[in-house]
Amino acid sequence: MVSENFNIEAPNYLSKESEVLIYARQDSQCIDCFQAFLPVHYRYHRPHSKDGETFIVLNNPDLLMYCDQEFPILKCWAQSEVAAPCALKTKDICQWNNMKYKSVYKNVTLQVPVGLTIHTSLVCSVTLLITILCSTLILVAVFKYGHFSL
Repeated sequence: MVSENFNIEAPNYLSKESEVLIYARQDSQCIDCFQAFLPVHYRYHRPHSKDGETFIVLNNPDLLMYCDQEFPILKCWAQSEVAAPCALKTKDICQWNNMKYKSVYKNVTLQVPVGLTIHTSLVCSVTLLITILCSTLILVAVFKYGHFSL
C-alpha cells in the first residue's frame, strides 16, 4: 500500500522519500514464517559526468506487528506505538507495535546504471532524427493508403 500522492514517474531529483506498507502472508510450509514480495522500480537519475552508475541505499524496514485473534500465542501489548491501516483494502486504522529484529545486512545498496553527460547531444540528435523519420513514414502511409472523404 502506497500513499495516494505517490508519483511513480517522478525523477529522483523531484521525488520525496515515501512510505510503503506491505502486508505479509503466512508461509504455508512454516508456522512462524511470513512472506512478502516487493517489486522495485528505479527512478530516473540524472546523467553523470564521469562514471555511468549511481548508488541507491535502501534502509532497513520497520517491522510492525498487529496483535489480534490470528495470533493466539502472542499476548497483546498494553500500548501500541504506530497507527496504520488494518489491512490492505480497508481504511480502518489499527495500532501496530514496532518490533525489534536483528538484520542480516545493515542497509542494502543498489548499483544503478545511468547515462553520461557527454552523450547528451548524441542522444538528443538521434531521438530527433528517429522521431522525424517515423512521423514522415506515418504521414506517407496515411496519404498513400488512407481514404479521405469530405
